[in-house]
This record gives sequence, C-alpha cells and structure tokens, in this order.
Amino acid sequence: MIAKPKGTYDILPFEVNDWVKLEEVVRKVCRLYNYKEIRTPIFESFNVFHRDINDTSDMVTKETYDFKDRSERLITLRPEGTAGVARAFIENKLYVDNPVNKLFYMGPMFRYERPQKGRNRQFNQFGVEALGSDSPLIDAEVIALGASVIRSLGLKDVKVKINTLGDQESRANYRDVLVKHFSQYKECLCEDCKNRLVKNPLRILDCKVDRDQEFFKTAPKIKDYLNDYSKKRFETVLSALDGMQLKYELDDNLVRGLDYYSHTVFELEVNIPEFGAQNVIGAGGRYDNLIKDLDGPDTPGVGMAFGMERLLLATSYAGKKLSKPDSIHVYFISLGERARLESLKLANICRIGGLTCEMDYKERGIKGQFKEADKNNARFTCILGDNELDSFTINIKDNATDEQETISLYDVYPYIINKLNAQAQGPCAACNVKKENN
Repeated sequence: MIAKPKGTYDILPFEVNDWVKLEEVVRKVCRLYNYKEIRTPIFESFNVFHRDINDTSDMVTKETYDFKDRSERLITLRPEGTAGVARAFIENKLYVDNPVNKLFYMGPMFRYERPQKGRNRQFNQFGVEALGSDSPLIDAEVIALGASVIRSLGLKDVKVKINTLGDQESRANYRDVLVKHFSQYKECLCEDCKNRLVKNPLRILDCKVDRDQEFFKTAPKIKDYLNDYSKKRFETVLSALDGMQLKYELDDNLVRGLDYYSHTVFELEVNIPEFGAQNVIGAGGRYDNLIKDLDGPDTPGVGMAFGMERLLLATSYAGKKLSKPDSIHVYFISLGERARLESLKLANICRIGGLTCEMDYKERGIKGQFKEADKNNARFTCILGDNELDSFTINIKDNATDEQETISLYDVYPYIINKLNAQAQGPCAACNVKKENN
C-alpha cells in the first residue's frame, strides 16, 4: 500500500470545515487591523533562507528541504513565511506606493524535524508582517492582533512572554559578556552551543539541552546591557500593551529561534494543561535588517507566526468546536429512471439559486435513500416517483418541522426559499444568493 510520507497528514472531509473556519477567523481579524493578504511560492531560491554562514538557527542548519531542480538551480521548500514575504516585498517594490505595508499569509511550510503531535514536517502557518515602520507601537499592534486571533477562537487565557534584544550596539555589548561567561563552561556545553559560542552567543539562551545547568541560570541578562534608546523603546512597547490591557511576562532568556531578530521578541501562550510545558501557540519579533540582508532598501519590519495545527489542537483541547456538522438544503429521493432524470434537473435549478442539493446516484431503494438524506442532514426531503411525475407534483418534507406537502414540480425552489425566509429572523444565505443572481 502506498502511504503518505512521514511527517505529513491528510485533512479529511469531516475535518476541513474546522480549517475553513480557522481561516475565516484569521481573515476577519486581519481585516480589523487592515492587514492585506499576500501569497508567495511554496519554494524559493536557496539563498532566500540560507543567507548567512553564521546563521545558527536549527531551521536553517538542520531542517530545510533543499534540492536542485532540472536546471541545477538550488531550491528550498519554504520553512517559514517571513523571508518569502520579504523577497516579494523587494522584488515587487511594494515600498514605492506604501510607506508601511501590513501583510498576512497562510499556507504550507516544510521542515525536516522529528514529527510530534501538532508539529509535522509539512505544516500550515499563518503569519503577519508589518514592513516600513520602526515604531514600537506597531510591535504592540502585532502582538494585539495575535491575541485577538486566539481569543476569537474562544481561547480566553492568553499570556504574552516578551523580551528585547536591543539594537546593534546593545547586542554587541551583551555578546562580549556572554562569550566571557559561557567560555568558562565551554566543555559543559552541548555541541550546538559550542558552535553558537563562536557564531552567535545569544542563541545559547534558546538551548533546550543546557537550560537547567547552573551556569546557564547565572548567565548575564541583556536588560543590564541595553543602551538608553533600546530601554526607552522597550518601555514604550510595554506601555502600549498595558494600555490595551494585554497581560505579559518579561522573559530574559527569550531570544527566538531565528537569527534576524532585533529589539522586541515575544511568544503567545494559552493555558491548556494538555499542552504540558509547550503552551506556546504563536511567536514573533522585530527584524530591522532582514530586508537589507536580502538586497532590498533599508526597511524595518516586525512580524509573528502561528502554527495552524497548534491553533486547532488548542481549540480541541479547550473543548471549542469551530464549525458545525455539514448539512444540505434538500435531498431528492427518486424512484425509477424518469424520476432520477427529473431530480437531477430540479437539483440543478436549486443549485443555481444557491441551495445545496444531493440525490441518489447508486439506484438504492427508498429506505437507503432516506438514510442518505439523514446522513447529509438534509433540511428538506423531496420524494419523486412515476405517479408524481404523471401529475407534475412532488412530495416534500420539512425535516425541521416534520411538515409534509405535495406541491407542483415547478414550485420546489420557491417553496424552499419561502420556507427558509419565513423561519429565519433575517434574510437567509440562500435568499441572499437569489437576490445577487437577479
């Protein structure tokens, strides 16, 4: 049997509605904050992600899917969304017409890592990027947007973990003292951190192996090496979060996993016991040098991303159902070949008018067709046989009220529309479709 590759999964029909609802929530929240959708290729040139030989992030050094195409060009399946958006921003000169571009994206990403619940080698990510402003207020806006998405999914207990990496001067000062501190314990460091000690000492703080070591806990804190500008900037971000009544917790060891971050970095957590210690559901930060590193204009940026599988898992653990079971407006039960042909014609008329319809294509008996109508959660059931055809009538049952009538074949669509309108407080979706088509 041919099976799906390790670390991938199928989204089956009974699961798709939750994905659609999640995407609707994301788009609705992004509209409120005036972020515009952008869609970039699933694969990019290798150098979009592998820009710096000193980049020590696991994603870049261990997890990317890299290959050569038939023209020997080196290609990478995108492991995250920010770099591709940055490339599109530069290549399409989005900075010409808009001084600030507020963008969001959704789509599949690829990382070669150990699969676990909520984390796969192909996964879906939602992210936002605000390009063109170095204001600390837009940092706070991005965090607020992320919190709004989480709350809109019914997850109320949202906490922000936040830190600052400071500007280039602050990080240079901090780098020196970190190297001095960790060099004393070089032989105790894991292999990755020995490499980070040379290339990017700040990334040691993100280590999951050494973090319980005593020398790790006594490491210098970046807050003690920030210059006045970096301190004031971070204080403004925190004041903005206070003003929006967003709960946050300062985390001195938070540096994030990508090397292009500067100033504000943050993680968004939800309190869900089933997640254990891994309550992080979204994260991001400021990256003022990324556009320039990709040979674009010197443009500041800030962004964040969510794993969409993690969001769905969180709603499931919290007992939140995003979508309702599938249902249809009408199921046509037909008895005989003539009735099947007429049912198809009637179903097509109803579909053109905006009603969801189904009928039997297996030539089942009446009992089997009634079961299918129930399985499809049909609001109305129409029964058509030779006797009805001869009299140009059809039997129709409203399954919400158990009311059953015999009506003209020509009245099926208006009958259902009138019923739906009469029982709705406002115009129903099908009625709205009818108005649009007229």
